[in-house]
Amino acid sequence: MFNKTSVCDIFFDLDHTLWDFERNSALTFKQLIETYQLQVDLKDFLTVYVPLNFSYWKAYREQKIDKETLRYRRLKDTFDELKLNVSDHLIYTLADAYIQTLPEYNHLFPGAIEVLKELQTKYRLHIITNGFRDVQYFKMKNSGIIDFFKTITDSESVGVKKPDPKIFQHAVYDAGSEMKNSLMVGDNFEADICGAQKVGMQAIHFAVHGEEKHDQALMIDDLRKLLQLL
Repeated sequence: MFNKTSVCDIFFDLDHTLWDFERNSALTFKQLIETYQLQVDLKDFLTVYVPLNFSYWKAYREQKIDKETLRYRRLKDTFDELKLNVSDHLIYTLADAYIQTLPEYNHLFPGAIEVLKELQTKYRLHIITNGFRDVQYFKMKNSGIIDFFKTITDSESVGVKKPDPKIFQHAVYDAGSEMKNSLMVGDNFEADICGAQKVGMQAIHFAVHGEEKHDQALMIDDLRKLLQLL
C-alpha cells in the first residue's frame, strides 16, 4: 500500500523514466548512419536494434555479460540480422561514437522539469541508475537536471545493478534515509519496482512502454501524475 506521508526521499531511475532514452538514441543513430554512410534505413535499423538492445541490457543487468560485450553484440547482431557486412573495426568505432554522441541529445519526458522543481520543495531527490557512470553524468548535466539530485548512485560505482538489493541499500544509506521513508520511481518492473520493494522501499511504476496493468505498485503513464500522488 502506498503511503505518501512516510516519504522523505524519492529515488528516480534515469533512462526511460526522466531521460527519453528511445528518442535520444534514435537521434544519435540517425547522426551516426549519416556520418559513417551506413547503407541502412533508420527505421529498419531501430526495428531490429531496439529489442536486441533490451535483451542485452537484461543480460548485462543479470551479470551474464560485461559492458564491452553489450556494446559490441547489440550492434553486431543488428547488422547480421539486417544482412549488412560491417567490419568489427567499424562496429567498435560506432560503439564508441554512440556512447560519446548520445548525451548530446537531451530530450526529457514531458513534465520532467516541472515535476522535479515541484517535488524538490517537499522531498530530497536522488538517482539510481544502471547506466554507465560517465555517460549518465553527462546526460543529466547536459539536460539541465543534475542539480535537482542530492545523490547519484550508479551501478558501475557500486559494483552491482538493479534489482540487486545492494544498490538500493547503498543509495538509501548515501541519502541518509531509511527504506520505509524512501520511494523508487522507475520504468522497469523487475529492476526498479520489484528491486525496490524487495528491500522495503515503496515504488511507483512509470509505465510508458505498453506494460500490462498490475497491482504490485501504483502505475502512472505521465510524470506529471506524480504531483497528484505526492
